[in-house]
Amino acid sequence: MNANDIVSPENLVYAKPELMNDNHMHYCPGCSHGVVHKVIAEVIKELGLQEKTIGVAPVGCAVFAYKYLDIDWQEAAHGRAPAVATAVKRLLPDRMVFTYQGDGDLAAIGTAETIHAANRGENIAIIFINNGIYGMTGGQMAPTTLSNMVTSTSPDGRDVQMMGNPLKILDMLALLDGVCLATRTSVHTAAAVKKTRRMIKLAFENAMAGKGTSIVEVVSTCNAGWKMTPAAANDWMVENMFPMYPIGDLKNI
Repeated sequence: MNANDIVSPENLVYAKPELMNDNHMHYCPGCSHGVVHKVIAEVIKELGLQEKTIGVAPVGCAVFAYKYLDIDWQEAAHGRAPAVATAVKRLLPDRMVFTYQGDGDLAAIGTAETIHAANRGENIAIIFINNGIYGMTGGQMAPTTLSNMVTSTSPDGRDVQMMGNPLKILDMLALLDGVCLATRTSVHTAAAVKKTRRMIKLAFENAMAGKGTSIVEVVSTCNAGWKMTPAAANDWMVENMFPMYPIGDLKNI
């Protein structure tokens, strides 16, 4: 290891990103959101886009991103972040515009907005946090909830005959011509965090280069909603979430 490796942003473990403010995070211990926030802050700083970045956050745990990242933000109604991001990017084409959304928001009430923005190839990046549950509002079943998974609204487990199958929305989006990047990552290990960082950086670069829509799905935990310790939630995610939502690129052009 040389000196450049030691100071490389990808090798910084404990340093606080310059774009993160001093507000104490409200997220539950073990939540993936804080890690993803850190990664986004590092990427924006590395690309020199602090003054050009506009984030769009809708309803859910994701909405509080504006409290922690020192960039311009626009709030959106539940599920409407891709529509709002479309307007922002078209009015300000020189800006780096991204949405930060949970699975209940993006894959449920926002399904139409997500699909049509991606189908148009809007030059935005979508950061999609998939923990298979409505984390903020009480742990209800989401479109991404696994078969037989227990939630507050499926106490006997998700019955696919009654409630449908888990929605693999990234697979759907990857089929659209307007999408240039569709990838799944995670943040449960140091190596996974580094991969997520590379993919978010690529998504932001794509948006600025006018290549179309990029979606980075981060398969995550909700240990509070899952009623598990953070360590147990990570293990459960690897064993149960990853087979349904495999890590890796679905599309990268």
